[in-house]
Amino acid sequence: MPVERVLLASPRGFCAGVEKAIKALAWMVRVFEPPVYCYHEIVHNRHVVDQFRAQGVVFVDDVDEVPPGAPLMLSAHGSAPEVVLAARTQGRTVVDAVCPLVTKVHHELKVRARKGYTVLYVGHQGHEEAVGTMAVAPDAVHLVQSEPDVDALAGRLAAGSAVALLAQTTLSHDEWAGIMARARRQFPDLWMPNRSDLCFATTNRQAALKAIAGKADAVVVIGSENSSNTRALEQVARASCPRVLRVNGADELPGDLEGTVGLTAGASAPEALVDEVLDRLAPRLGIEVVHVTDEDEYFPPPPELRDLLRGLAGALGLGLGAPAPGPAEVESGGQVADRLVSAAEVLAGLVRE
Repeated sequence: MPVERVLLASPRGFCAGVEKAIKALAWMVRVFEPPVYCYHEIVHNRHVVDQFRAQGVVFVDDVDEVPPGAPLMLSAHGSAPEVVLAARTQGRTVVDAVCPLVTKVHHELKVRARKGYTVLYVGHQGHEEAVGTMAVAPDAVHLVQSEPDVDALAGRLAAGSAVALLAQTTLSHDEWAGIMARARRQFPDLWMPNRSDLCFATTNRQAALKAIAGKADAVVVIGSENSSNTRALEQVARASCPRVLRVNGADELPGDLEGTVGLTAGASAPEALVDEVLDRLAPRLGIEVVHVTDEDEYFPPPPELRDLLRGLAGALGLGLGAPAPGPAEVESGGQVADRLVSAAEVLAGLVRE
């Protein structure tokens, strides 16, 4: 039996932080002669990274690999303070594309450490966001990845210790909830931020997936293996659906899918990949979009880029596919055109060039 219908999760795909980072790196590609350097992958998606490599972007894991005076972008996942300082040496032009939600967690960790708290940070060992965040206050923070990790730490801390709980923004809500509950039992006076550290877009995509996973014979999650939020979507789907597949694109789809297929995409996955997967699935009874919430969050370009574009936008006529910049565009450092064009359109424009 072929695929009968597709349940398409909404929202899915690019979040506001990814939109900001992709558009910012595209501005740099337009402003500077290649190569433009980027510390770590700009976002965790193979197709996006490959598109920028084709435009002369060089991705590095050590800022010492970046020549003096070269343009350098720091990725959306956030960088350790010492990395940011090292990047800004030797006359480099540095733009930090860190997601504002990650910056929030950095600030929370810094403040709690200054006040003498022991901070439990729920995250994944080795993930770039976790590495960058924990480097903000390494002597005060402990990585926890499971409920037993919380228990072990409770046994080592002195009675009455001030303890705070923070989290990597891209975790599965269910994964986070279990560890949070255990931490609250172990530390009755536990401090937590008023607003959850979990990214609203990550949470929304998980909620949309939950709305379709139990109705599907199989769920397809589009995204790269090193994407934490994509792996979180896999976990969510496996709780309700017997067959869950993560694919980078349509070419990885198996030939035996049938019945009702649920489809979503991680926050770093372009909508073009969703279109290609839908074309390959070719559901006989069509596509049903299952919508759970609207997202209208917008993150403006990084401040360093806005400053740069104020000086260059008028002279270079940069528009990234939007109308040519007028006086308001120049004054805003590219922000007017940035609002008018999506990251998907930007990526398509890079390919055409």
